[in-house]
Amino acid sequence: MSYGPPHPVARLLLTPEDKEAPARARRLLRLGWGDHADPALDVFAGHLAELTGAPYAMVNFIGENGQFFAGLHARPRVTLTRADDAKPELGRHMERDHGFCPHVVVRRKALVLEDVCDYPRFAGNPVVDEFGIRSYMGAPLIDSTGMALGTVCVVDVEPRPWGRAGLETIKASAVDLVTRLERREADGLPLL
Repeated sequence: MSYGPPHPVARLLLTPEDKEAPARARRLLRLGWGDHADPALDVFAGHLAELTGAPYAMVNFIGENGQFFAGLHARPRVTLTRADDAKPELGRHMERDHGFCPHVVVRRKALVLEDVCDYPRFAGNPVVDEFGIRSYMGAPLIDSTGMALGTVCVVDVEPRPWGRAGLETIKASAVDLVTRLERREADGLPLL
């Protein structure tokens, strides 16, 4: 399988195999997460965007066949004057082989890409062309059972040096959110 039309140098899909996907999908369904927007997670994503200065931030749950941004912050777009320059709006659903979060979930550790074009494995991802994503930083949401449920992540349309402070922020945010999610699961308390 390749991205785009067949051509002699077609880019191969490089999304890693996710053997935990069926179990994760069942757990997310049982918890009632991963299939609807959550205003508290939108607030969390907005706070993460503010902390990192990123125009986009997400809380992303990854199922068997796709990704769902249960929390989403997107800075309002500037209206472009030429229709052919327009990029699609970021929605709540994304295919599993789009983006970088599936890599984070399978790797089970944070991923920082200051300029995705510097990495052949990631430069060919559809979000680079479709949405103009140029930099990414994400960390896995690993719960107390050891399952990676998804990610918290930030992206930008410009290359940017996230630095050690950015990495520590995204990792701490993931730990904080897992604590909040598990509290909500156990006690029914509000997330934020």
